Amino acid sequence: MMRLHVLILMMLLAPAAAHAERRCGWLENPSMAKWSLMDAGGGWTIMDNGSGYKAAEGMDKIPDLTAGEFVYTYASHGYACACMDVDTDGEEGITRIHSVRQLPLSRCRNDAAIRWFLDKD
Repeated sequence: MMRLHVLILMMLLAPAAAHAERRCGWLENPSMAKWSLMDAGGGWTIMDNGSGYKAAEGMDKIPDLTAGEFVYTYASHGYACACMDVDTDGEEGITRIHSVRQLPLSRCRNDAAIRWFLDKD
């Protein structure tokens, strides 16, 4: 009977997990209330109150990036390298954050697919 319960639980949770996408790249917080992820697919908006874009659910899953390797660009703002499991709107927005794992900056710096981010300024 216990196996049946476990099997049913796994079947119920599998569809939710199947929708999450793993996206890795530059996690940027350039100013207050603005977050984005730049990966090989382009730019993904996480939060942009200036444009009226609603913040993604799960923003609290983003750790204190300054505790790891972080590049300051203005005051307390900047960017880090990270992998995120997210749901997207299929266009340019992240709608839900499931998890975030910060990576060494070298991981993103050495990725030719996202090198454009460092060259954009």
